[in-house]
Amino acid sequence: MSHADTADAFSARRQAAVRRIEAETGIDEPMIARLVDAFYDRVRADPLLGPVFADRISDWGPHLQQMRLFWSSVALMSGVYHGRPMPKHLPLPVDARHFDRWLALFEATAAEVCPPAAAAHFIERARRIAESLELGIAGAQGVLLRKGERYLRPTEAWTPPQS
Repeated sequence: MSHADTADAFSARRQAAVRRIEAETGIDEPMIARLVDAFYDRVRADPLLGPVFADRISDWGPHLQQMRLFWSSVALMSGVYHGRPMPKHLPLPVDARHFDRWLALFEATAAEVCPPAAAAHFIERARRIAESLELGIAGAQGVLLRKGERYLRPTEAWTPPQS
């Protein structure tokens, strides 16, 4: 079998997987765009997550397009996203509290924007992504989490002002 034959077979399998997921969940590219746009509207307005994003993203158009490609690859196995999310997230000042809020917003948005089967499909994957990123960020900070442990960034102790 030649390389071209192998690539064609892989492409055919990927297309079949996308069609199967679309049929089972109702997810399609317009739904992904609605979910991503609605979710990031909430993120930008959120008092915990908004500042993290505002410090790093000034032009939301390209970011939203990347997130649509990312979720297409995650939800439909379309293969259209070619980025590396982990290195982009490692330097962020986030911990379990941020991931919990991210998931709460994502789950609420998915439940409102998507039919139940699609929402469940997105939410299952979002939970895995959050867990993976939290583990990666903790590891980058030299913290090895055991199963069930969460990563909390150290906070400075409060000291009363000197009078």
